[in-house]
Amino acid sequence: MDFTGKTIWITGASSGIGKAVAREISKNKAHLILSGRKEKALLEVAKFCEENGSITTIIPFDLNNSKSVESAGKEVLDEFPRIDCLYHFGGISQRSFVSETPLFVDRKIFEVNYFGTIALTKVVLPSMIRNGGGQIAVTSSIVGKFGFPYRSSYSASKHALHGFFESLRAENADNNVRVSIIIPGRIKTNISVNAINKEGKAHSKMDKGQDTGMSAEQSAKIICKKLKRERKEILFGGRETIMVHIRRFWPGFFYYMSSRVKPL
Repeated sequence: MDFTGKTIWITGASSGIGKAVAREISKNKAHLILSGRKEKALLEVAKFCEENGSITTIIPFDLNNSKSVESAGKEVLDEFPRIDCLYHFGGISQRSFVSETPLFVDRKIFEVNYFGTIALTKVVLPSMIRNGGGQIAVTSSIVGKFGFPYRSSYSASKHALHGFFESLRAENADNNVRVSIIIPGRIKTNISVNAINKEGKAHSKMDKGQDTGMSAEQSAKIICKKLKRERKEILFGGRETIMVHIRRFWPGFFYYMSSRVKPL
């Protein structure tokens, strides 16, 4: 898969991994559709990408608002009937215990991470099929592979993405729709700062593990390299990613470790 000349829609492009991936892909002179909630930040990303020789289109929307998602999807498809790649990086994390978290917080996390993401996919997928296929990538997490303290609904929403997009992949193999699930470990972004607590407000703290994690720029290089190879799962990060393998091959040891780990 070659990014050059492709029309690529990237959500969560205003910051973090989404921003870094947009900047990395822009070296290939693609047409980048950049989405997120913060228009000013998107414009700054677009400027950088255009200086690299890519064409950009800014489409702000809020994953927490289904009407905003559907409106953005219609706007894009009316102007650009062919979307070659749809890359989902938008999302929100969590910092609260199950026993202290009211249901409205759980619902908000699912609305952003799961329902907003699949809503946009459902808008784009039919045209992608009509056009002979394309590539969809969705960002999960290592806690999309296992449960983890202080992340209950965040983890659950990422598990849900695995189920949905693996099903979508199986259904559309004959339609040439390729699906990649991106599985980061600890990456140095503001995900913990912007995570929501038991009151539904911003956590506003940088976790120690996050602060020492892999850079978003290094992550973007790994992601783009493996998207080009159309890898079905893209796992990366630091030593914490070994937990995925421990959970798979030594579940008893994993259960022991996870019940004793410090959540932050």
